[in-house]
Amino acid sequence: MLKHLEFNLTRLAIATSAVLMTALSGCYVVPMDPRTGQPVPSQSIPNVQQAPSPVTSPVRLYPANDAAARYGLVNATVTNDLHGKGVFNAAINGEAFVGEATRKAGSSREGIANGTGNRGSYLSCEYTLNNPAQGTGKCRLSDGAVFNMHIGN
Repeated sequence: MLKHLEFNLTRLAIATSAVLMTALSGCYVVPMDPRTGQPVPSQSIPNVQQAPSPVTSPVRLYPANDAAARYGLVNATVTNDLHGKGVFNAAINGEAFVGEATRKAGSSREGIANGTGNRGSYLSCEYTLNNPAQGTGKCRLSDGAVFNMHIGN
């Protein structure tokens, strides 16, 4: 008798779920104007635009003193998040440097970039942008090597 009751309750639960799912499957949300309580016409809903994607720019570091000459041209990148910060990457003599680039307070053009190497060295740069994807600056490696920095193509 108990098994028969459990079987009927299970069938009732399945049937109830099916009826509710069928009834709710035709529902959709209509945006309402809170001022009037009326539905908002679809053509008046603003087109939501995506936030701009970060921009990655090539960076070239040219030797500017004898200490840097032994490394030659160094290729690096900076990925600008378009909100005044970015990620700075370089590789010098087999050492990978990772850090950040940040605009100086109150400036939309001047910034600093610092990276720490996986072998304990560090790289410090100051730069000025001509536009969001191009600029120039100077970098100093912890061993005294100095580089002229060119950002962009």
